[in-house]
Amino acid sequence: NGIIKKAREISVLCDAQVSVVIFSSSGKMSEYCSPSTSLSKMLEKYQQNSGKKLWDAKHENLSAEIDRMKKENDNMQIELRHLKGEDLNQLNAKELIPIEDALHNGLTNVREKQMDFLKMLKKNERLLEEENKRLTYILHHQQLAMNGNVREMDLAYHQKDREYPPQMPLAFRVQPLQPNLQEDKQ
Repeated sequence: NGIIKKAREISVLCDAQVSVVIFSSSGKMSEYCSPSTSLSKMLEKYQQNSGKKLWDAKHENLSAEIDRMKKENDNMQIELRHLKGEDLNQLNAKELIPIEDALHNGLTNVREKQMDFLKMLKKNERLLEEENKRLTYILHHQQLAMNGNVREMDLAYHQKDREYPPQMPLAFRVQPLQPNLQEDKQ
């Protein structure tokens, strides 16, 4: 803790860039780096001034790849802002042409997708209308068949009344007091 405190004092009093990394015997790490720099920048300076390589070629290639990707990401962020219409005032006419082309291509693609979607909707609408007509036709014929059957049944009922005269109901009157009906079974 005291060494870190002294590193801060040297940084302030001497206006120096100081970086300290300490590992205790238990493995705990303590570090300090001047506010005006970072540990990675300090290590780069050390490597340049001492001529010693702190990283092997593999790590340097990875570091270069990371730097390249960061730059590419920054460029893409700028391009995206330009496509959104931001920060265009600082661009000249030559730099605006590719942005205009990209926007034109994007607009063309959106219109094509809209047209494809509308064609699909019209096709679905036509198919649904055809299905509706077909089902209406079937329903109409079923209703006609049902109405025809009802009429036939109704006509048959009325024709039966005409063809067959109503029958007289047969009725037997039993009169138990009649002598011929009561025979003596003796």
